[in-house]
Amino acid sequence: MNFPSRSFDVIIAGAGPAGSSAAIHLATNGLSVLLADQKKFPRPKLCGEFISPECWEHFERLGVNEKMVVSQGTPLRKTVFYARDGRSVAVPSEWFGAAGSALGLSRSEMDHNLLNRAKECGVTVLEEAQAYGLVMNDGVVKGVTLRTPRGQENYLAPITIDATGRARALARKLDPDDQKHHLRKKPLVAFKAHQVNAHVEEGTCEIYVYPGGYGGINGIEGGVTNLCFIVSAEYARRCNSDPDRLISTFVSRNSRAASVLKDARAATPWLAVALEHFGRQSLVPATGLLTAGDAAAFIDPFTGSGMLMALESGELVASTISSRLKRLDAYSFKELARDYRRDYARKFESRLRLSSWLRRAAFVPRLAEVVIFLTGNDRLRERIARATRKSKLTQTDLPVGPRFST
Repeated sequence: MNFPSRSFDVIIAGAGPAGSSAAIHLATNGLSVLLADQKKFPRPKLCGEFISPECWEHFERLGVNEKMVVSQGTPLRKTVFYARDGRSVAVPSEWFGAAGSALGLSRSEMDHNLLNRAKECGVTVLEEAQAYGLVMNDGVVKGVTLRTPRGQENYLAPITIDATGRARALARKLDPDDQKHHLRKKPLVAFKAHQVNAHVEEGTCEIYVYPGGYGGINGIEGGVTNLCFIVSAEYARRCNSDPDRLISTFVSRNSRAASVLKDARAATPWLAVALEHFGRQSLVPATGLLTAGDAAAFIDPFTGSGMLMALESGELVASTISSRLKRLDAYSFKELARDYRRDYARKFESRLRLSSWLRRAAFVPRLAEVVIFLTGNDRLRERIARATRKSKLTQTDLPVGPRFST
């Protein structure tokens, strides 16, 4: 067997949409890239599996448009938000892009398409390679330590990207307080499984609010639907983390959810994960280390822009690195880090602020119902929906709130 070189221009830990997107862009710009993930692909992933229309532009630049079409996901023409009593407001997918429709596609299929494209572009891909540690020299990150089937191995690069999602597997190792925080009890728990016999409206992503959380369901490939819902950890404990009990006890207190899910059953094993935070994290945990995707910021799932933000984040970090890596040293890395923080804030800060406000509303059912009632106005609803994707918001787009630090 031929083993890869141990030295690269960039190492990326995490082969989700942010990591694979960054790897493809970097490789097509002539850089040598190692992309490592602890799982073997294709693999299931807890996710709403809603791909917004703007993602098609990214798929085109990444060279995976045809792969996504061939995967035969479900076109989604609109997203409908339901209050507990059944009142609803709809957000047409055509508001967000020329493609005209969003796509319901499993993360197993989408991520595998992106990973295969990275291989085609010359990226060295290591699956079943856990990001175990960082190679450090005088406080500067020089690479990563991976645990592979062959044992523990060091790989070197002047830039490492942590794209390991909410786990922040590499960034967390640099901050003892962050590690302690990671061990604390999490306030929320998310569950996901593919369903059969769910009575969801064709071509629609449906979002439900209920006491203690919110959830959504939409069609994907293979004639099944994906159900993903979030509840408070307290409610999960009351039901012994049994998804079926949680659905009957809490999710079904939304009348539309009760109707859609009355005959549904899980066609795949349930996945569950505890959620500890939303919003922004450190973008530059150390010299030589950047974060991207959910490791940089976790946007609220009900906005429907999670996949878009992951692809944008991967493209942004790749663009920042590609234009500066050839002349990189300790001083110029400070410039790179400064530019990355600045460009990231310009692109994402306002939408993170808005989604934070909307999340607070979603977890208070009566407040959520007021928001649904108020957004019955088409123009206001469109403004708010577009603001969850915009780089900049006007003062009238959202309430005043704290700005995110870097």
